[in-house]
Amino acid sequence: MYLIDGKTLAATIREEVKQEVAGLGLKPRLNVMIVGGDPASHLYVSLKKRAGEEAGINVDVHGFEATASQEQLLETIEAWNNDPEVDAILVQIPLPYGFDQDAVTSKITPHKDVDGFHPDNVAALLKGEPSIVSPVHEGILRLIAQTDLKISGSLAVILANSKTFAEPLARLLSTAGASVDILDPDNLDRTLLAAADIVVTAIGRAGFVHPSLTKDGTVIIDVGTNKTDAGHVRGDADFDAYKNTDCWVTPVPGGVGPMTIALLLRNVVTLAKHRA
Repeated sequence: MYLIDGKTLAATIREEVKQEVAGLGLKPRLNVMIVGGDPASHLYVSLKKRAGEEAGINVDVHGFEATASQEQLLETIEAWNNDPEVDAILVQIPLPYGFDQDAVTSKITPHKDVDGFHPDNVAALLKGEPSIVSPVHEGILRLIAQTDLKISGSLAVILANSKTFAEPLARLLSTAGASVDILDPDNLDRTLLAAADIVVTAIGRAGFVHPSLTKDGTVIIDVGTNKTDAGHVRGDADFDAYKNTDCWVTPVPGGVGPMTIALLLRNVVTLAKHRA
């Protein structure tokens, strides 16, 4: 197995961001909304805050109880939209049960949408005219670029439960020259999966992707995060089972996660340049 080291690459990007912020002439500001008490969400936000502050970015975290009304969330985002000192806005997802997640994230004005999930930003990407790209999607492409595989001419398979995740990624991979198929894990086309040069998995099923399903030499980008009964985090790919293969695999943790945070910070700087 060949390890795709997201940590090292992310550290390089974060250092580049830090240097860029130092020459910007202002301190970029990211406002983060987190709702409820999910430990994983709070951990992710704390990691983003620490990374941002190390890079010279002001990260303001605003917590809401799960009993807050959706109107409170929308009003808060609208206030941030209108605040000229707020460069970027992030809603930590998933939101607790009962909230309309799409309505909340869509309330963020497109030019402050650091995650790139606003319908206008997704539409621009699907047309091939992105102004901001989702950090997780860009991170996936950068991780693939660390391998010996060329995206152009390859067959890529995306295992996903969400079109919101899969369709923009499919567009980016297609633009880079890949043939792309989106597969439903509950109705799996094993023939396509076995032929894939690239497999991106984001289904939330620990160990689902196994060497018996993929060919030797496949690049596997594991976006899944799953908690074991012992409290450990595992990906969708059976990492240990791939150790005696010639596949390229991202670890969980240490693969896509660090890249997502690093590229989130880069997006904050991109958005802050409009204020500069």
